[in-house]
Amino acid sequence: MIRASLSLLLISVLCGVLAAQTKVQKVEPVDFSRVTVTDAFWQPRMQKVATATIPACILYTESKTGRIRNFEKAARRQGEKHEGIFYDDSDVFKAIEAIAYSLKNHPDADLEKKADEWIAKIAGAQQPDGYLNTFYTLTGLEKRWTDMSMHEMYCSGHLMEAAVAYYATTGKRTLLDVATRYANHIDSVFGPGKRDWVPGHEEVELALVKLYRATSDERFLKLSQWLLEERGRGLGKGYTWNNKDWGGVNYVQDNVPVRDISHIVGHAVRAMYLYSGMADVAALMNDTGYVRALERVSEHVTDRNMYLTGGIGPSGHNEGFTEDYDLPNLSAYCETCASVGMVFWNSRMNRLTGESKYVDILERSLYNGALDGLSLSGDRFFYENPLASDGTHKRAEWFGTACCPSNIARLVSSVGGYIYGRASDGIYVNLFVSSTTTLPLAGTDVKVSMATNYPWDGDVTIALHPKSQAKFNILVRIPGWAQNKPVPGSLYRFLDASDAQWALRVNGKPASYTMNKGYAVVERTWKEGDSITLALPMPVRRVVSIDSVKANRNRVAIQRGPLVYCIENVDNNGYVNSAILPDNVSVAPEFRKDLLNGVVVLQADVPVVAASAGGQSVSMTTKRLTAIPYYAWCNRGSGEMQVWLPNKAVRFQVVTD
Repeated sequence: MIRASLSLLLISVLCGVLAAQTKVQKVEPVDFSRVTVTDAFWQPRMQKVATATIPACILYTESKTGRIRNFEKAARRQGEKHEGIFYDDSDVFKAIEAIAYSLKNHPDADLEKKADEWIAKIAGAQQPDGYLNTFYTLTGLEKRWTDMSMHEMYCSGHLMEAAVAYYATTGKRTLLDVATRYANHIDSVFGPGKRDWVPGHEEVELALVKLYRATSDERFLKLSQWLLEERGRGLGKGYTWNNKDWGGVNYVQDNVPVRDISHIVGHAVRAMYLYSGMADVAALMNDTGYVRALERVSEHVTDRNMYLTGGIGPSGHNEGFTEDYDLPNLSAYCETCASVGMVFWNSRMNRLTGESKYVDILERSLYNGALDGLSLSGDRFFYENPLASDGTHKRAEWFGTACCPSNIARLVSSVGGYIYGRASDGIYVNLFVSSTTTLPLAGTDVKVSMATNYPWDGDVTIALHPKSQAKFNILVRIPGWAQNKPVPGSLYRFLDASDAQWALRVNGKPASYTMNKGYAVVERTWKEGDSITLALPMPVRRVVSIDSVKANRNRVAIQRGPLVYCIENVDNNGYVNSAILPDNVSVAPEFRKDLLNGVVVLQADVPVVAASAGGQSVSMTTKRLTAIPYYAWCNRGSGEMQVWLPNKAVRFQVVTD
């Protein structure tokens, strides 16, 4: 312990030196509470979360499982039995966080009353010393803090996130005070000169930073940094470490000190929360060592371990990673929470570096890998998100481990927080979502209004309304897919060339701009009524993988704008697995208002392999192929589905009678 404390002291001194030398964070986030989303794509989804997803979370939290009952029992202190799984408290906290975001978007007195009822029960279950965990309260407090695998700090982190979000929306302090008392308890038990601890499931690290921002108590920031520095030093103990079949130290990202991270390993969601916490600490502690580690591991993800949909984690066995380029389609795990985590992490990477490529990844995961996890009805969910299905994959009302429903609910409800960024000299436009915000900049308040029909077309109008004329920059992200790069990294490339060019105008005239880190930077003195228009061409593009991805050899995927497409059985009855998409076949987009809540479908006349009964002969026929956005599949019943289609007939042999 003395060695660990000395190590932390040296690190703290180093961070202090770095803080005096440089400021690593380039972009400040614009919080969801300062953004009003009016978007035709996202606003209905946010409404659906409010009217369907959150009610589903409430139903299963209150009556169909014992999650709330556990808090009631813990408050009564009568030795009653715990119900469910030891980490179920976290789902209650995430649901409250989703409610907090939703209340900002859609005020609802009854929903707020329900959240207050839950919060009162949570507060009643807290121990006098601040500890709060219904599993150990009901099964034996003497066993608390004895197994690092048991998600105590994971649950505490989700409590902190919920408390900060609910306070930001409502101004009510009850849950924030509960979370602060718990953080005080943790800080009294763990830290330099106290007990060592390596959380088996990362989450508290990023949550402590949120709590620090809300309370200005520096102990919470220092505790977050200390917990990060505990990793990779042989201190971790618990059942997950002992399970070599899952990967042992790799499974929980305890294989190397965090500054030495270069490869993503283990459980995908744990990794995302770890990297998010590291990015938060790096931003506040000006820690360039953390930034370098995060940049290294990001390259490893995008160059070797990311699906075209922005999903990560191919293996259901360990809910994470196996070996580089192992990206099977039918068995792809791609947990919804992992794609949500990709949004969290890459948003933070964009803030740290000012590089738009991280928003490209964020957008990829948001519109494809994460959004796929929520049904159009808002009350059915995917836990895993494969890129092919034999018809057995179905959406579920709920799960035994129910992390995904509340996670996707809180992401969709807070999507406004990912649209804009701010620096001392400018406003960043990251996502193209119809919305408004007002930001202080250059000595005045600047209202920004964005209007677009994205992702169905690429026309974006950004209207500026400064209270007084002011000189500042507007930095507009130019997506990589609009510059002939489908997604950051070396895994994928466009098969076909496109000479379609994006265009930027100011007040209707070609804009004068410079390019910096993927942003078109327009610097001028802005006045009331000025506007920027961005035209992003959206041709249908074919994507291929590098040859190292065995599952995609001799196959292509189709993409339009930020959306990855797939074919499913309901539109292509009987030939999902026998259609071929040759390179020379034209694929045409068509908007269908009445299909899947309104989508652009892609259509092509393609050859299909047909076999006779008994397989004695085969032939080719031509059929109309219809592809839909990947996020929308399995909303009309389960069936076969493919993202990657063969572009030529391989191993094809005609057998004659």
